[in-house]
Amino acid sequence: MLGGIDGLFVLAILLFITGFILVGIEMITPGLHAPGIIGTGCLIVAVFLVSDSFEEGAIITIVVLAILGIMLAVILGLLSRGKLKSPIILKEEQKKDKGYISSSDLKYLLGKQGVAITDLRPTGVGNFNGIDFDVISEGKYISKGAKLVIYKVQGSKLIVKEQD
Repeated sequence: MLGGIDGLFVLAILLFITGFILVGIEMITPGLHAPGIIGTGCLIVAVFLVSDSFEEGAIITIVVLAILGIMLAVILGLLSRGKLKSPIILKEEQKKDKGYISSSDLKYLLGKQGVAITDLRPTGVGNFNGIDFDVISEGKYISKGAKLVIYKVQGSKLIVKEQD
C-alpha cells in the first residue's frame, strides 16, 4: 500500500488516463487504428480493476461513456472551428484561376469537335482536344471513330451529335 492507495488503484488510474488519451487521438484521426483499440482496452481493464460489483462497474462504465461523449463534442467543436487540424480534411482550395472547374461549368465545350472513343449507345466516351469526356448522343447509335460535335450542355451532361 502506498499511503492508503493500493497498487491496483494506481494502475487503474493510469489505464484510465492512457485510455482517454488514446481514444482522443483516435477521435482526431478516425479509422480502426491501434490507438482506438488499445485505448478502449485500457478503459475496459481499468473499469474491471476499479469496480467491486456489477452495479459499480455499470455506473463507472456510464461515467466513462459520458466523459467520452464530452471529449467527442469538444474535439468536434475544435475541429469545426479550425483550432485543431485534422488529417482527413482537405486544406487546399480548387480555384478556377488554378485550372479547376466544376462539373456544372462545362458550357465552354459547346461547339467543340472531337472523336468517339467508344460506340455511343447512346452514351459513351468522346475525345475533345486530347481530353476524354463521357458523352450522350442525341438518341441514336454512333460508332467508334465517328467525328462528334458538342451541341448542348445540360448540367454536367455533354450531348453530342455526329458531325456532318
